[in-house]
Amino acid sequence: MKLKDKVAIVTGAAQGIGREYALRFVEEGAAVGIADLRYEQVKMVEQEIVDRGGKALAMRVDVTSEEQLNAMAKQVFDRFGRIDILVNNAAIYYDLEIGNSSLEYGRKVMDVNVFGVMLASWAVFPYMKRQRGGSIINISSVAAYPGAVQSVMLGHMPDIEKPTADYYGLSKAAVIHLTQSMALSFGRYNIRVNAIAPGVTMSEATKKVVPEPFVQALTGKSALGRALEPSQLTGTALYLASDDSAMMTGQVLVVDAGCKI
Repeated sequence: MKLKDKVAIVTGAAQGIGREYALRFVEEGAAVGIADLRYEQVKMVEQEIVDRGGKALAMRVDVTSEEQLNAMAKQVFDRFGRIDILVNNAAIYYDLEIGNSSLEYGRKVMDVNVFGVMLASWAVFPYMKRQRGGSIINISSVAAYPGAVQSVMLGHMPDIEKPTADYYGLSKAAVIHLTQSMALSFGRYNIRVNAIAPGVTMSEATKKVVPEPFVQALTGKSALGRALEPSQLTGTALYLASDDSAMMTGQVLVVDAGCKI
């Protein structure tokens, strides 16, 4: 088991990709703190892990709250005695509003998708620093790279009166900047910071908010010609969490079936 005796935290773990990260880490021997605003759902994930013989701690956490994130890190440390891995998976996606260019919405997206990553990383940093080691895995997106995603998106939008702001893509580009900046700052303490940039992934959120023609058009542009399933991202996360990537930091691994080629 690649994560035997390790302790991980996964934010946004109540469903979809976050849930899959947590389950895979437990299979590989880790104890997992699972955090989400949807407490009843994350409690169900906790029970699922316990039923499989694993160790988990469900927490209701708002990633825009520095106080709650600090409390999250302390709870996990107090329960399991260390923090080795953080997956910054929580993001505004479930209620993605394509075409909403209001500054109010933009600030909301940035607050969750960017500052949430930064604050969660700050929360675990003191524990990883004392251990002289840790792996922080940020979740970006191929939407961070203007190209195939943006061209397909524009093709499915009605005529616009003013330029639209791709706040989701902007936030995920900022996550890449944060990843590389934190990698430089944290490296002296043997804390690695990397990112995954998934392509279209058929999570519950995608199925609910992304129009089927958009999914078909985007997957049609990919080399493999299909979308990802949430479980297909867990191998990349495991690689970045484990000692297999011990000399990797500041990197972004694109997992998109060849959409960005």
